[in-house]
Amino acid sequence: MFELTPYSTRRSVMDPFNFFSDFFGTNNAPMELRTDISDKGDSFVLEADLPGFKKDDIKIDLENDRLTIKAERRSEHEDNRNGYVRRERHFGSFERSFDVSGIDTANIRANYNDGVLTLTLPKRPELVPDNRSIAID
Repeated sequence: MFELTPYSTRRSVMDPFNFFSDFFGTNNAPMELRTDISDKGDSFVLEADLPGFKKDDIKIDLENDRLTIKAERRSEHEDNRNGYVRRERHFGSFERSFDVSGIDTANIRANYNDGVLTLTLPKRPELVPDNRSIAID
């Protein structure tokens, strides 16, 4: 079984009054955290696209067997429409969680470079049952 199953992504419910703008993908489209996960044998490598974020805007939490990546981008202007003819860059926050029950969570490493967050998630060694004979005293 694959250990890094995503729980869910934050998606907005389609607004029936803005059906055409949502359908054709205007600036009301929700932000998503897109990831690629590869199996490197002894570990998984998760790469998440986070363009335009600063390292301080990204938070990675681990609670029980759930790894959560959160990112938030704030607008520098109070009025988002001030002087803009069209605005397609999104401001807001989103998060995504993954089941890491088969991961050695003490040795997870993270790196952020050129808008890509890379997490190295070492696999937990499988427990081999102890097969042996026991001498009777």
